[in-house]
Amino acid sequence: MEDKAQIQEAIKIQGEVVRKLKSEKASKEQIDEEVAKLLQLKARIGGDDGKHQFVLKTAKGTRDYNPKQMAIRERVFNTIIGCFKRHGAETIDTPVFELKETLTGKYGEDSKLIYDLKDQGGELLSLRYDLTVPFARYLAMNKITNIKRYHIAKVYRRDNPAMTRGRYREFYQCDFDIAGQYDGMIPDAECLKIVHEILSELDLGDFRIKVNDRRILDGMFAVCGVPDDKFRSICSTVDKLDKMPWEDVKKEMVNEKGLSEEAADRIGEYVSLQGGMDLAERLLQDQRMSRSKQACSGLSDIKLLFSYLQLFQVTDKVVFDLSLARGLDYYTGVIYEAVLTQAGVAPAPAEAQNGAPAEESVSVGSVAGGGRYDGLVGMFDPKGRKVPCVGVSIGIERIFSIMEHKAEASAEKVRTTEVQVMVASAQKNLLEEKLRLITELWDAGIKAEVMYKKNPKLLSQLQHCEESGIPLVAILGEQELKDEVVKLRIVATREEVDISRADLIAEIRKRTSEA
Repeated sequence: MEDKAQIQEAIKIQGEVVRKLKSEKASKEQIDEEVAKLLQLKARIGGDDGKHQFVLKTAKGTRDYNPKQMAIRERVFNTIIGCFKRHGAETIDTPVFELKETLTGKYGEDSKLIYDLKDQGGELLSLRYDLTVPFARYLAMNKITNIKRYHIAKVYRRDNPAMTRGRYREFYQCDFDIAGQYDGMIPDAECLKIVHEILSELDLGDFRIKVNDRRILDGMFAVCGVPDDKFRSICSTVDKLDKMPWEDVKKEMVNEKGLSEEAADRIGEYVSLQGGMDLAERLLQDQRMSRSKQACSGLSDIKLLFSYLQLFQVTDKVVFDLSLARGLDYYTGVIYEAVLTQAGVAPAPAEAQNGAPAEESVSVGSVAGGGRYDGLVGMFDPKGRKVPCVGVSIGIERIFSIMEHKAEASAEKVRTTEVQVMVASAQKNLLEEKLRLITELWDAGIKAEVMYKKNPKLLSQLQHCEESGIPLVAILGEQELKDEVVKLRIVATREEVDISRADLIAEIRKRTSEA
């Protein structure tokens, strides 16, 4: 057993560290980390009776969800799944951990965020980082060449989480992917249509969907004088443009990545461009860009994509943006990202379409992203057979954060159960009758509840309904039993009607379907 005095001394020192950080207004993450160490030290001392005290907290970067939060989450999931099914997708599931080698080398600079599991003397395993790489492994392993699937599951990243902004170490991803050999840009356009539908239906506020192409980026890097071996690392730096000003991005390219200042300035000219189909046409005529075969095929595809997006009636929200890079290594063609813009500060859609800069659009974070990854399945296939894929991932945690905030701000009453009717009694000694009635309701598929007391007060039963949002109360009393009726109370209006026992189920169905 450790010396109690030593631990108490350590607690004193750690307490000073926490106080100092608080007085210096250090970051919340830093303070939380030191507070956690302090709590662990205190736990080692134990309670007054010498028993070990547990530290009651969730692990860093994780959270619990209470019933109200789960009700909001379920509503969001139902909207998203409804959209995926409307577009003909089926669903799969894969293990939460994969062989470490399956995940290695697929995520560029983000590979350092993969959670490796402790070696148990068997296979080397890691927790999945996203749902795309496991999907590609699944296709290669099962020799599947075409499928339209969605997958909703938790993924894990050893990130420094900003939990207030919906960033965690354990979080859900909602993915929709189309695998198979199809005519160009048709599946890609459908993925963008799906993002548009989901964000419109969830009513999160104004949004923009930025579109670019990996081939355009690579072509742009080549004609701007970026050496081949620096493409991916420069791409990761360009990807930071949504979080950092151009000056800082340029500094990182030149000072940290060793790019020449001229090449960085040329990149700067291109990444400031935004527009629609007209911008793609303009770049095809561009003196430098037109020299890259790769960039030209990407630009032709962007033009084709916009023609389909016009037919899908979503071009009001889509903008071709050359600064969009998406740092993942596996993208090979079109890439896209949806960002929410604060109400009232977004540019008019026409301006964004005509290529006018849209700096006045204040981004409040990415809520969806994806793209084409034609080579990923081939990495797993023993014969290197490629299966072209395109997909989108909905940033569900950020959406939850926004929806929760909206529910709190509007003081909207979020129901956490779906109970349609409460079976109550006005007098004593009616428990058996209530249990008979609730059994009839349950057997008929009615969502019903009864209080777990022999003789509850009628007032407390009615109060429970008001607090829980239960719309109806079926009240039993001596007289009702004699007359073979049930008094049905409408909680919202406090109106009461006698309904014959035989008609009760139909009446409850009618009244709850109207609501």
